[in-house]
Amino acid sequence: MAFELPALSYAYDALEPYYDRETLEIHHSKHHQTYTTKFNEALQAAGIEGKSVIEILTSLDSIPADKRTPVINHGGGYYNHAFFWECMGPNGGGQPKGDLAAALDQRFGSFDAFKEAFSAKAAGHFGSGWAWLVLDQAGELQITDTHDQVSPVSLGHVPLLTIDVWEHAYYLKYRNARPEWIKAFFEVINWDGVSQRFAQAKK
Repeated sequence: MAFELPALSYAYDALEPYYDRETLEIHHSKHHQTYTTKFNEALQAAGIEGKSVIEILTSLDSIPADKRTPVINHGGGYYNHAFFWECMGPNGGGQPKGDLAAALDQRFGSFDAFKEAFSAKAAGHFGSGWAWLVLDQAGELQITDTHDQVSPVSLGHVPLLTIDVWEHAYYLKYRNARPEWIKAFFEVINWDGVSQRFAQAKK
């Protein structure tokens, strides 16, 4: 069965004024749709069927070398965007609570220190890609980045939070001011969702 474009759990204008309707609609219905379509084409070319996107992205070595790059690019684009939408919400912003807040404090010193480090990683990423908060293979919180559409699940990490720093993610509203987009992103983060993923990963 072919993968389909995941529906958003909120309206295109629900993240205003931080994430504008036009950008979100184009980003979801055009960019993400294209990754979805091309992911299906790449899977068909590679003869892959009946696997979840996680199964595919965590077993890339099993894909013939001459078919692998399109699966990485478009499969990563499909997964990363679907994950990104879940990281935001109309009632987002603020700070995490509970176990996640305590873990961030322990790992980074404070929420503000985490925010500064995450923002710096996102702002300093060269070219297109993503900044992530992940649990690494040792189960430790790490801030990392990936280029193009490489997904952290392919690197053995458990993603908790991501920001898209491809220019198409923010250029209509923020132009070349990526730091302004990163600042705005913290106003729409769905910390409840991040906390749920953290709790699930720690079980």
